[in-house]
Amino acid sequence: MAFATFTSTHLCILTPHQHGRQLFSQRTSSKVSASLNPTKPSTSNQTVVRRSGNYKPSIWEHHYLQSISSVFTGEEYTRRADELKGRVKMMLEQVMDPLDQLELIDVLQRLGLSYHFMDEISKTLEIINSSSTSWDNWKDNLYATSLQFRILRQHGFHVPQDVFSSFLDDMGKFEGGLCGDTNGMLCLYEASYFSIEGERILEEAKDFTTRHLKENLEQNMYMDQNLAMQVGHSLELPLHWRTQRLETRWFIDIYEQRHDMNLLLLELAKLDFNMVQATHLEEMQHMTRWDINALEQLPYYMKICFIALYNSINEMAYDVLKENGSYIISYMKKMCAELCNAYLIEAKWYHSGYTPTLSEYLGNAWMSISGPLILIYAYFFITKLVTKEALEYLEKYPSILRHTSIAFRLADDLGTSSDELKRGDVPKSIQCYMHETGASEEEARDYIKCLIGEHWKKMNEDLFYVSPVSKSFVTVAMNLARTAQYNYQYGDGFGVGDRETKDRVLSILIEPIKD
Repeated sequence: MAFATFTSTHLCILTPHQHGRQLFSQRTSSKVSASLNPTKPSTSNQTVVRRSGNYKPSIWEHHYLQSISSVFTGEEYTRRADELKGRVKMMLEQVMDPLDQLELIDVLQRLGLSYHFMDEISKTLEIINSSSTSWDNWKDNLYATSLQFRILRQHGFHVPQDVFSSFLDDMGKFEGGLCGDTNGMLCLYEASYFSIEGERILEEAKDFTTRHLKENLEQNMYMDQNLAMQVGHSLELPLHWRTQRLETRWFIDIYEQRHDMNLLLLELAKLDFNMVQATHLEEMQHMTRWDINALEQLPYYMKICFIALYNSINEMAYDVLKENGSYIISYMKKMCAELCNAYLIEAKWYHSGYTPTLSEYLGNAWMSISGPLILIYAYFFITKLVTKEALEYLEKYPSILRHTSIAFRLADDLGTSSDELKRGDVPKSIQCYMHETGASEEEARDYIKCLIGEHWKKMNEDLFYVSPVSKSFVTVAMNLARTAQYNYQYGDGFGVGDRETKDRVLSILIEPIKD
């Protein structure tokens, strides 16, 4: 797999401020090289025939990747960014109207700038959440109510769905007259994706807005083309399910065309994106210096991964390892063993020609997709103080691990199952559902898409409840599901890197935003 594609996946999982730390330091790479036996593992005389994915060669030539440079690393850019951030902080302090505050926070988030102002944003949202005045004032304003609901839920405030009751008719349906309020409809649509199980009003909101926004778009009812682009973009994939850096790159261009665009925010957004991109580029170039010829045989590859994992944990949590090191390493070995066991179950299904039920398939596939292992590794990477309580919590595979991994698996299946079946792989969720129910492939795909939404509802619950792991880890876990939607939105974007994935890698890693 192309290193550039891997790196773009890595940066989509982590938030911008987490990229200041190298995924693998030079010291770790040296340890990996020193730990490996210079001779390759011996092989028996017996030839083992393995199925091949027949993936295309990487389109990212090594010397090309190493030759790229970014000018956005100098002190002059840092000074200018700091100056602009200071002015934005003043702006946040001066804006007093609650709706203006929410709109500014929304723009900062979508421009990829909010991580610079988390303290100011948190204080503002605490005040807004503690006051009932805005809800009372906006009970007839669909746009304002939806925006406040979405942003507060996104930041962990469990706002009740009943705030939308004033927009329902006597039958419990959203009033038809709301269809003319495109901004309000679009904002309600985005808010509905922060629902949890059993929230009927938000389910009705999702169905209502999706139906009418699609109809209006098909009938070319939007006079504002910028707004029409936003509607089409959201209907393709809601904001809550999108990866931040790609969404930021798209939204900067949209924001530049808005009549209410703020030049200060636009300049900072472009500068910050280019500076973060320079960090991504540095990480990617570091990773591509690894000797990929060492991956020639699978056992050797697994040895590299394990040593890199061990040493990376040692780099990032050295003090914790001194106290709980044996527990952590034992835990990681257990995780690797369970992943291998999941692979073995799939191999048995394949060789026996068995098609599992959808429930059987998902009961194994949430592990075989490697989501839990990826997330545990991410936990060590982002957590400054690893506690035994948190490890014991994660060892039980809590909701956030399970449902994120299932969403990851299902998105993968939607994008890759057809190609995988052609080369002789086990049935995926789509085929399992078809075999079990007699549904057509189109019906099965629609069901799997709905199932992804149900697991997102479960993930949303973790935004509101206290657990031994941080909210930052919950965000990273959700980002894994978002990355899957990004990788497989147009097919196998991970295995076939010369289509949409190529443009996305270029936009995130290589091509800076021009003035």
